[in-house]
Amino acid sequence: MGTTVRAEPLRFYDGGAGEEPPRRDRPPRIVLERRLSGEQERFVMLRRVGYADRHLGELLVPADPARFTTDLTSVPTVFAWLVPRTGRHLPAALVHDALVAHTGEPAYVSRGGRVDRVEADRVFRDAMADTGTGVVRRWLAWSAVTLATIVVAPGAQLPWGPAVGWWRRGVAVGSLLLIGWLGWCASWDLVDRGAWLAVPVPWVPESTLGVELAHGAAGAVVVPLLLGLLWGRFRVAGAVLGVGLALLLHVTVLVAALTLLYRAVEAVATRVPLLAGAVLVGGVAASVVLVLDALV
Repeated sequence: MGTTVRAEPLRFYDGGAGEEPPRRDRPPRIVLERRLSGEQERFVMLRRVGYADRHLGELLVPADPARFTTDLTSVPTVFAWLVPRTGRHLPAALVHDALVAHTGEPAYVSRGGRVDRVEADRVFRDAMADTGTGVVRRWLAWSAVTLATIVVAPGAQLPWGPAVGWWRRGVAVGSLLLIGWLGWCASWDLVDRGAWLAVPVPWVPESTLGVELAHGAAGAVVVPLLLGLLWGRFRVAGAVLGVGLALLLHVTVLVAALTLLYRAVEAVATRVPLLAGAVLVGGVAASVVLVLDALV
């Protein structure tokens, strides 16, 4: 499978609407209708998107707009700063959503027949290149959907059997958990402190903080690259996710903590507004006292 793709924006085109036929001479028109059910936000595509894939040929999504909805780019909130739900990559995300949709009949039209999930992920990566999505973002996004294919899509159409599927799932989850644990250990090693389940890591020597940081960063690259080899044909995804997790571990934890804090505050403010008001007044009062104490 080739990994270098030259961007060709004209591969995307207007897929038409209703009885209106696709038009290869027109750029894609993305027209969405928002459907909200509780906290779940979905969108109906009022016009189809056409894409000429390099291997599969013509793809048209969705096959039946009445039976297909999308959440745009499926990404956890904690990673939205890296890969937002919408943006330049949106046409590719819509195509991918249709290719992997579980709607019984295919949610896409393809002259090449059924598209398995691994091939759908490859289409997503190539299509992102054609939209002009940056190299780092598209490889991160492809690696993320590849992880989803391996771990959380066991019922999808996959080009391997159950035994291989369980092996791939174990390797992916195990290697990422190991990287997370090593990052935990390295973090406490850097500050020369002990913590639960933390042990010294051999690539961080006892030295100045700058030297220890440099060695820690080197380990955050080398170790995930080696563990990524265990992913076999998906070793690139394993390496990208592993290095990304190791280097962005602290940022991710901080964003996750702030996200949880926000949701807790929002819930209290919505359900118990008097308590929220009291906490706000108390917090402001405490802040004023601390500032005055420092100035006096």
